[in-house]
Amino acid sequence: MLSPNALRILNSLGVYERIRSKGYNFSMIAFKNEDEETTDLYPLGDEHQYGYNALRIYRQILLDELRSTVHACDIPVTYGKKFSHVLSESPTEVSFEFTDGSSASASLLIGTDGIHSTVRKYVSPSTSPGYSGVLAITCAVPRSALHFPPDKDYSILPVGIHGAQGTFVLAPQDIDGSEVLAGTQKKYPEQTREEWDRLFSAKDELLALLSSNKSTWPSLVQSALNAVPKETLSIWPFYIVPTLPSWTSSSHYNRVLILGDAAHAIPPTAGQGASQAFEDAFSLAFVLSQQSSSQPETPDLAAALGFWQTYREARIKRVVKLTLKLNNTRLPKAEREALDEGMIWSSESDLGELEWLYNHDIEEAMLAGLAGLKRMK
Repeated sequence: MLSPNALRILNSLGVYERIRSKGYNFSMIAFKNEDEETTDLYPLGDEHQYGYNALRIYRQILLDELRSTVHACDIPVTYGKKFSHVLSESPTEVSFEFTDGSSASASLLIGTDGIHSTVRKYVSPSTSPGYSGVLAITCAVPRSALHFPPDKDYSILPVGIHGAQGTFVLAPQDIDGSEVLAGTQKKYPEQTREEWDRLFSAKDELLALLSSNKSTWPSLVQSALNAVPKETLSIWPFYIVPTLPSWTSSSHYNRVLILGDAAHAIPPTAGQGASQAFEDAFSLAFVLSQQSSSQPETPDLAAALGFWQTYREARIKRVVKLTLKLNNTRLPKAEREALDEGMIWSSESDLGELEWLYNHDIEEAMLAGLAGLKRMK
């Protein structure tokens, strides 16, 4: 899912108009209680207030459009290579090796290789992602198989239906909403990578886990659970990357850096995982574009990247806080009721805060920060 902050970036790159009609456009997710009464609404986008509606789009469609843009810019892409380790780093370049034994050099090595990043092992060797204890189980069901009760209002989708066991989410994800992502999250013990792979392949086991306590859910959820195509079942174990001292190889020459989930994995509740990765990349590209050896007042690379990380960490910290409050809305009823006031997201107290998230001007923030570094130089 892409929210306005990501779509604004994609629009500046000429990509948004090409993908807008290839996904499901919407603005709100509705929260309902066990009686299927709407208790709150959370804006994931709004073209009137934030410039863009939210967009649920298949990952492959987005990747194809991004590749097309890269190709149009004559940027070479090499496939079939997997990073192994850094060989050496100097003030001007970094050399690294691939798993096939070949090697290469570049002015920068940027790792965007996810939660279990290999590049991060060089930047922060002692850091490992921590498992949150929560596993999301999802599937894709035909909307035609869902039995919407005629006496309940389901005019707003996606929807999160709260119950004694947690929250069940139904989210349209095809262009016309004819396919619906359905799923919930459960506490589950941590597994090894091989054990997670085994669980993903065990579709009967996953279906049983997803359907446990089926009778406690409203009839709409039960209709989804009765129509699960097993081949669409998937899992998402929520891992969190601890706060890193540096996103760059600051103990060397800052020629290796990480971004996205490699630097700050965020649970998906607020729909900000991909959007924050786009913010990382766009802001980093802007900072690097301002580097010029011909201008003596230009901050050096270490200072510029230090500012970039500080700026991004402040944004990520606020997103994580928002995500935690939203994630608390999905807890089982007894756990929600035990939380302190203010720990669950509410439109009454939190709605105005979303301007900072969706209407943020990255270039303006970058220019202001870099100007400050120039004055200090």
